[in-house]
Formats: sequence, C-alpha cells, structure tokens
Amino acid sequence: MTKPSHDSDRPLRLRCPCGGNHSAGEHEALFTRGTPNEENLSASALESAALRALFPEAALRRAFLRAVGRNTAMAAIASVLPLGTLTAMAQDKGPLEKSEVKIGFLPITCATPIVAADPLGFYEKQGLKVSLNRTAGWAVVRDKTLAGEFDASHMLSPMPLAISLGLGADATPMVVPAIENVNGNAITLHVKHKDKRDPKQWKGMKFGIPFDYSMHNFLLRYYLAENGLDPDTDVQLRVMAPPDMVANLRAESIDGFIVAEPFNQRAVFDGIGFIHLLTSEIWDKHPCCAFAAKTSFVEQSPNTFAALFRAIVSSTIHCSKMANRKAVAAAIGGPAYLNQPATVLEQVLLGRFADGLGKVRNDPNRIDFDPFPWQSMAVWMLTQMKRWGYIKQDVNYAQIAERVFLATDARKRMTELGFKAPAANSRPVTVMGKVFDPAKPDAYLKSFAIKKS
Repeated sequence: MTKPSHDSDRPLRLRCPCGGNHSAGEHEALFTRGTPNEENLSASALESAALRALFPEAALRRAFLRAVGRNTAMAAIASVLPLGTLTAMAQDKGPLEKSEVKIGFLPITCATPIVAADPLGFYEKQGLKVSLNRTAGWAVVRDKTLAGEFDASHMLSPMPLAISLGLGADATPMVVPAIENVNGNAITLHVKHKDKRDPKQWKGMKFGIPFDYSMHNFLLRYYLAENGLDPDTDVQLRVMAPPDMVANLRAESIDGFIVAEPFNQRAVFDGIGFIHLLTSEIWDKHPCCAFAAKTSFVEQSPNTFAALFRAIVSSTIHCSKMANRKAVAAAIGGPAYLNQPATVLEQVLLGRFADGLGKVRNDPNRIDFDPFPWQSMAVWMLTQMKRWGYIKQDVNYAQIAERVFLATDARKRMTELGFKAPAANSRPVTVMGKVFDPAKPDAYLKSFAIKKS
C-alpha cells in the first residue's frame, strides 16, 4: 500500500498527485524532459490530461506552455489539482470502462442520494447497472472498498481523509467527489435521563458513536468539551454499528448515542429514547456522509467514475427538494434499502417529528442534501483529528484537503449538469458560536482549553 509522504520533522502531507514519492513542489525538478512544447507531454498521460482539461484548445495549451515553461506549468497544476482526477475530467464523455458497478452503503438516511439513485433511475440514465451492497458497519465498508470488493462507497466524510493518511488502515489515496448529506444526526439519551438535559450532568455516562473517524465522534467531543467535560476521561465513548445502537440503548448498556437517522427517531418511535439535540444546533449545515472512491478507481475507470458522479449529484439535488421527500422516503424504505417504517423516514426527511419529550417539532433543516465538498470541511475535520490525538505529526491541512475533497472537479461537473456551484473551495464556518477560519487551523487548535495535548 502507498504510505503518506512524511517523516518526523515534516508536516504530514500526501504524496504528489502524479504518483511519484515526492511533493508537488519537487515535481518540477524531477521531471525535465527537454524543450517545453505540447508534444513533450506524451511521456506523462496524467499531465497531458490535466492540460487538455484546463485548456481544451491546442493553441491555448501551446501559448500557456510558451509563456511559463512546461516544468513550471506542471508543478503549478500538480500543487493544486489531483492529476489522476483530471484525467477523468478529460475523458469522462467516452464509453464506460465498467457498466456494472458495486457500491457499499449503510442503511441510514445519510445514504439517501446513493440509494435513491437506484429506484429513481439516475444510475440507469447514465448507462450504469449498480449493485447496492447493504453493509453492517463502517469498518466493513472501509475494508471492502480497500480490497476492491466495492468500486465506490458511501462513507463518513472523515474516513477518506483518515484512509489517505494511513489512520486506522494502510495508507491508500482516496477522493471525495461529493458530499451526500448535511445535518441529519442527533444526540439521543435514554428516557431515564430526561432530568439530565445539562451536559455537565453527564460525567460517567456511556455514549455510542458509529466510528472513530466520524463527524459524530468529533461533534460529540466538541459539544462535551464546550460544556467542560473531557471526552477521554469524563465519559466513555463506545464504537458500535448504527443499527445496533437502539438495541444497546434499550438494554441500557449505553446512556445515549450520537448517530445518523433514522436511529434517533427510531429510539423515539420505540419509546426508549428522546432527542436531546439535533447536530444542526451544534454546526448548521455540517457535513456528514460522502460518496468516496479510491484514486486508483478514478484513474482506471474515469468515464465510469464521471457517470457515477453525474448520477449521484443529480440524485442529491433531487432529494434536496422538499417537494420530493415524501416520494423519496417511500422509494428507500424497503428491505433492500433502509428497511424502516415509512413514518420514521418521513419524520426525518420532512422535518416534522416527535422528540420523545412530548413535543412535535417542525424543522425542515433537520437533514439536507448538498453535494459540494467544501475543502474547509476537510480542514476542520483534520483539526479535530489533531486535537484528539488521532494525528500525531504537524499537518499540511490545505494540501491534504485539496487532494481528497475534489471541490474544483465538483464545480466543473455540477456546472455541466446545469446546477449552481459555489465559486470558492472553502468558507468560514461557525461551530457552537465560534468561527473557524480554514486559513488559520493552528490558531484554532491553540484556542481550545480541552484537548489531547
């Protein structure tokens, strides 16, 4: 497996997008092949694809190369864009390398766009026959994706970052072409804790989380720390598969959990839990799950990858429209998909729900679907991995975010599909009233009183 390119005295970074075991900055010195002109690029298919994607007209390519020189041009492109993915950009109108594709998913509402794209015909429209493989837990999704059993997968949005860095698995370059959902989670407590609405009362309690490298883990840790609790010493966090959380809450082996829907609503439906807080109340429009693939799949099957992107983004935009949500709930509720009562899915997707405390809430923002992979999201996740000791070294936050979260690709493809895309790749966000500037991750980390070190 490919290892991250770093040593003890350098910030953690990913290897050069050209595939070499060097940084993008070292690319120019390593690849000198004579006088800069378009024909000399034939020795590097990835670099040629990059230029064709950025400058479709041959005259413009030649003018660009004459103006700056071939080596400088390629080093500049390599420093900001993943060249393997640009290959797919250049070729994505060609015939599919694979018309039959296997995708892994967990039966949660975060997977709605990936799952709904099947019964609603978005895959078929792109000439794809997709096999959706329902999977029990996130470690299984990761392992089957890395083993090549899944061509692409529904993943927690921090997972591709962690896998690319070799955290919890052998380092394997991954990409996130699209986010699946924003919001869509909650902190749920057992009904016996209705008198403990203040988190300062939670010392000694046990909470279920779906995975170490999850927004759930990072948001719960953030929430606890802001309320004066150290998540590593004052409470117990237990990793368990989302479908197992309601049963564990019923058995009182945990006091609460933070997880994707429909399991928070299912705990209310079954009368054993109540919704303490929607995660949108911690960070509104926070990312949750993503569509992810190994970089090698993108490079080996660029046309198939592009077709998958078109299908999933079209499905994501469709699912984002409230007028479509009731029909979407009906489409994904069956045993082959989420296997949940229609009432539970409608309460989640439509945002009108019982909270287990005797109230019916109306919050259309409970879950939403937005495909754009903001790189500021990736930088925030990396700061939390660093904050809680998952990452030991210094981190080149921007470089890693650019390699994995393909905002530039997403903008191009969304525009081609006729959808509006943001003009920037990053934006400031606010988490529990505190502004996070993705350009200043180290200062953000230093501002926290409670952290691993």
